[in-house]
Amino acid sequence: MSDPAPEPATFPAAIAGRLRREILTGVLPPGSPIKERDHAERLGVSRTPLREAVRILAKEGLVTLRPLRSPLVADPTRDEALDEVAVLRQLELFGADLACRNATGDEIAAIARLSETVERNHAGGDAVEVFDLDMQMHRLIVAAGHNAALARTHGEYLARLWRIRFMSARQRADADRVLADHRGMVAALAARDAGAMRRHMESHLDGLVRNVERHFAEASP
Repeated sequence: MSDPAPEPATFPAAIAGRLRREILTGVLPPGSPIKERDHAERLGVSRTPLREAVRILAKEGLVTLRPLRSPLVADPTRDEALDEVAVLRQLELFGADLACRNATGDEIAAIARLSETVERNHAGGDAVEVFDLDMQMHRLIVAAGHNAALARTHGEYLARLWRIRFMSARQRADADRVLADHRGMVAALAARDAGAMRRHMESHLDGLVRNVERHFAEASP
């Protein structure tokens, strides 16, 4: 393969985005190796930006790096996933409470618009794109709390749970409840009703725990 033209600094992020989508959709299943040469050739990129892309995914918890060996697509156990969900739950509940106190009118309006977009596309839209919109809504709610340390930590845990949350969400077993939770959170945020916001967020996160447990139960031999 001839050497590709020089890539812009954002190119590794673009490669990471493509690999992330393949991990989410199961094209790259848990435990599979990401062989540098093979994937560079497949994607038509040089090995340096691919290596940087893999490091991005490793920081997100989607890839496990190994000394002198090909990295692997992460394959967390049920207990590992549920431990991280438990932390994410507390981060999102805290973020929701702060958002009720600190969110600006523009931030609340942006969250409401995003919730409407998720609902419009939930049934027939591209699964990965709809999921990404859903996660954007969670990020915006926490960001509206105006606590940079919380937003940063929340982003890390959200990324680490990206695949398992996507796989569990694909079951759509409780899609109506999920969308109702979204509407309830938006209404509570607009009213700055922290109690109602917590109830809707707890319902939403309880559903996440059930979906993760169901995912691992169905994946068990």
